[in-house]
Parts: sequence; structure tokens; C-alpha cells
Amino acid sequence: MRNILITGGTVFVSRYMAEYFVKKGDNVFVCNRNSRPQPEGVTLIESDRHALGDKLKPYQFDVVLDVTAYTRQDVECLVKALGDIGQYIFISSSAVYPETLSQPFQEEQECGPNSIWGDYGTNKLAAENYLLEKVPQAYILRPPYLYGPGQNLYREPFVFDCAEEEREFYIPGDGSMPLQFFHVEDLCRFVQVLLEKQPQSHIFNVGNPEAVTIGEWAALCYQAVGKEMKTVSVDKSHPQRSYFCFHDYGYVLDVSKQRALMPDTKPLVEGLKEAYEWYRTHKQLVNKKPYVTYIDNRIRQ
Repeated sequence: MRNILITGGTVFVSRYMAEYFVKKGDNVFVCNRNSRPQPEGVTLIESDRHALGDKLKPYQFDVVLDVTAYTRQDVECLVKALGDIGQYIFISSSAVYPETLSQPFQEEQECGPNSIWGDYGTNKLAAENYLLEKVPQAYILRPPYLYGPGQNLYREPFVFDCAEEEREFYIPGDGSMPLQFFHVEDLCRFVQVLLEKQPQSHIFNVGNPEAVTIGEWAALCYQAVGKEMKTVSVDKSHPQRSYFCFHDYGYVLDVSKQRALMPDTKPLVEGLKEAYEWYRTHKQLVNKKPYVTYIDNRIRQ
């Protein structure tokens, strides 16, 4: 049994991770402000990560899974509060790659500002750099779009709503923009692989090996609901984020290093069915956006 500290633990990825490792038999601690219900089977350390003081000193953690750090300060506060550090795994982001680089993005490429993601990407990169300076044995994971049960962002849930209402789906252009996904369970599985195999590489792109177009993805979301999708193409005169759940930015990661350690990933069609089954009974937990209002008032004829 390992002592695992997970930052957050109440929303989507961090909650799924906490529940996953509890089921694996680990002793899971979560660090959050106790503003939401906690997962079953965890030990709560109630605190803001920026004001930890000595709250972590009584514990000895074998593993730290840092899911909620967005800035260098976020990581710095946790590292200083931990004292002795065992294994540290930081969930970063593919937003650290400038959009001007050749694709698929590879871990060895030079990271820097990305005009689509702005400060989010540069802050994640600063957090990575600080962590590797202070904890050289740490692992950094750079996922694309994460999905699965517990998704609180209005991405696939938006399409599920459209499918349930049997709406036509308004899609940017010809629907050919590529997207890459990674199921939250596969993220947990890969963390488990890192802990068991301790590879020499410390930075990994993670994700499904294949990208899909936005048209293919939306059709699979409709399929998960049991509906057939009919699309309406929307031209560039409408800001994409006003009616659609992703930026006008397609990119693909090279995940060959991940696949060498974990060859299999959950098929997207299966993962979306799981996501929909969760969403059907947890709609109140999703942060919805007014995409349909924009479509009906500004686009729909």
C-alpha cells in the first residue's frame, strides 16, 4: 500500500484519480479547501495549496500526483511544503508547444508561447521548469483534451445535449479540424505504469495514438446517445468559441514514447459511451455554456 497525495480530488481528473487509486488499494490523501464533496475512501488534508504551512509535515508520501497546478507558484508552494519528496508526477499540458512548431509535437521540441492558449501554456511551462529544477526525478505528462466520466467542461456534454434534443449540429467549416483525446482512465493507467517501470525519460506526451476530425468526434458523441448526426457548416464570420466547444486550433501529439510503455488505449467510441452514461445522471455538475443560444439567435435561419 502506497501513500499517495493528490492535489484537488473533487473535480473531474483529480477526483477520478483519487477514486482510481483508492480502488487499487492505495492510501490516498487529497489536498483541497473542502468546498465540494470528497471521494469515498480518501483522507482529506483541508488547505489552500498556497497556504499549506506545516500541514503536510506529519505525512510521508510515496507519490505526489499534482493535477491542479497551473503556475510556477502553485508548484513552488507544494514543493516547499512537502519536505522529503518521493515520486512526483505533474499533469501539465500540450499547450506548452508553440503552434508554429511542426506536428505532431514531440517532447524534444523547444517549448514556448502559444498564441491560442496564451498565459495558460506559458504558466504550465514555467511550472514544469521549476519542478524539474527542484525535483529532477519528477515526471511530467502533457495530455491533449482529456475526457471521460466526470467531465465538468461543456465539451462532449454539449454534443450530448444536442443529440438528446435531436438538433442539427453546427460545426466549424467542413469539420476537418483534427482533435486528439485521452481518456482519464488511461491517464491513471499510465501513471501506474510510470510508478512501476520508472523509465529514464521524464517528459511524456500522452494521448490516443490517432487523432480524429471534429466531425468524426461529434458523430461519435451522437452515436453514444443513440442518435444520428446531421450537420450544418458554419463559416468564419462567426467566432468559433461562440457556438462550438473547442478553439479554432487543430494539433496532434506524438505519443510513441507513451505507447512503448503502454501500447493500448481505450477506443474513443467506448470512452464516449462511458462519458455519456455518467453525464445522464450528473448534468448538474457540468459548467454549461450558451452555445445553443448563440446558434439559435445568431446563426440558425
